[in-house]
Amino acid sequence: VQLQASGGGLVQAGGSLRLSCAASGGTVSTLGMGWFRQAPGKEREFVAGITRSGGSTVYADFVKGRFTISRENARNTVYLQMNSLKLEDTAVYYCAASRGIIYSSMGSVTAYPYWGQGTQVTVSS
Repeated sequence: VQLQASGGGLVQAGGSLRLSCAASGGTVSTLGMGWFRQAPGKEREFVAGITRSGGSTVYADFVKGRFTISRENARNTVYLQMNSLKLEDTAVYYCAASRGIIYSSMGSVTAYPYWGQGTQVTVSS
């Protein structure tokens, strides 16, 4: 499975961005998908995840109510809609995939064998 993340950029605090993660070599409807981020000098952290069925999503507490993860099977793409962006959201955002992930593990970096290259999100004041 290959993942291509895109959609990052520079945005003012309070603004919005939508990240995309296009998959090839696998179909997103058969994959558990997640978004992670990594700021300079910090560890990679979980942001949001969506199960293979698409019926369940999970979010880190710091993005609840602001970010939404979704999936478009026809485009084999997963999205992360980010609203009300804050300075502390600045990071490189990565999408990840797993064929066999279970819901309780979706927040774990080690549960995902497939990773995209990352897209930079910079929030300015």
